[in-house]
Amino acid sequence: MAKMTLMDKLAILSDAAKYDASCASSGTTRRDSMRSGGIGSTEGSGICHAYAPDGRCISLLKILMTNFCIYDCVYCVNRSSSNVARARFTVEEVVKLTMAFYKRNYIEGLFLSSGIIRSSDHTMEEMVRIARKLRMEENFSGYIHLKTIPDAAPRLIEEAGLFADRLSINIELPTDVALESLAPEKKPRDIRRSMGHLRMKIDEGKGEARDRIKPPRFAPGGQSTQMIVGADGADDETILTRSENLYGNYRLRRVYYSAFSPIPDASNRLPSAKPPLMREHRLYQADWLMRFYGFDRDEIVSGGEGGMLDLQIDPKLAWALRNRDKFPVDVNKADRDMLLRVPGLGTRSVDAILSSRRHRTLRLDDVARLCRSIEKLRPFVCTLDWTPGTRLDGENLRSQLTRTSKPEQLSLF
Repeated sequence: MAKMTLMDKLAILSDAAKYDASCASSGTTRRDSMRSGGIGSTEGSGICHAYAPDGRCISLLKILMTNFCIYDCVYCVNRSSSNVARARFTVEEVVKLTMAFYKRNYIEGLFLSSGIIRSSDHTMEEMVRIARKLRMEENFSGYIHLKTIPDAAPRLIEEAGLFADRLSINIELPTDVALESLAPEKKPRDIRRSMGHLRMKIDEGKGEARDRIKPPRFAPGGQSTQMIVGADGADDETILTRSENLYGNYRLRRVYYSAFSPIPDASNRLPSAKPPLMREHRLYQADWLMRFYGFDRDEIVSGGEGGMLDLQIDPKLAWALRNRDKFPVDVNKADRDMLLRVPGLGTRSVDAILSSRRHRTLRLDDVARLCRSIEKLRPFVCTLDWTPGTRLDGENLRSQLTRTSKPEQLSLF
């Protein structure tokens, strides 16, 4: 059998990493100043494109250290019983690849995950070695995101946080019952314990952030996680309830939602078809409403609707149509909290409206210049020269808005 080249490994291990969605690099500042300029390459194995909240496109080398794994999670293409091509990078090879791409300005950082080899501690030790070599020997100042192993020794996770900008531990599935059934080697208790330990260390790091003598604080980009959507029978309300708990108890920076993708030789315990991609999109929108728009989870989706988000319209519009008595909203008088609940207004638009109305009374044209889509907005607001009248109560309002709406942008309302 011919010896596998570095590029052969890269092809296998970058493809194996594509199922992990939690690779955005927002929420941290660079550890060192970098020269300005665009990304040098937009193609190539292992290079993924994540988007920060301000819209910047960020290129990352996204790979697994190995897709060998001693675990046999039913939903994972890299499970021990899976018949897939296997490969494994050495520590030196990951460092070499990262620096080669980084020096050519192809990437701005590294997202590194791995299958479990030998043991959780051994795997975590290898990943920490990679991060340490990049920082200490190669003077790598780019972004590093490490996917940590929940049952690895706390000292290893603590060391990882000294070199990585962000750490993440995948919650995997929305309920403990589903995880214990489909991934019996993974223990929900271990995952929660590790998340709690990370929160404690991150909080400690924030307290030390102003001390210039000390080294960079622990995982300044915080921690994140990922849930697979559609591999089990959990509805959207169950998923968002778990997310609400994770944000509240562990102060996660992001929960990522990944639509289940059927895998080769799958167990009959898994669905034969993937869920609608729009379901994943709606969950991200609902998540955004809870984090930035002041919505409670039970306002967005409730058991009375079968526990599922409406796939036809975004969750803010769905809430507005269920609560027509709260509209129209006077953009010249309403407070920020109420303006954030108006379909078609995002956080930036609301801030612009609040700033502008200090100087003049707003007309509809003024609002149109401050938002993305005035058509979506018109039935829900009144201005100096506009009121929707009876349009808000029309039975065809939902269908009218659906027809006139433009293709949606993730997390924008």
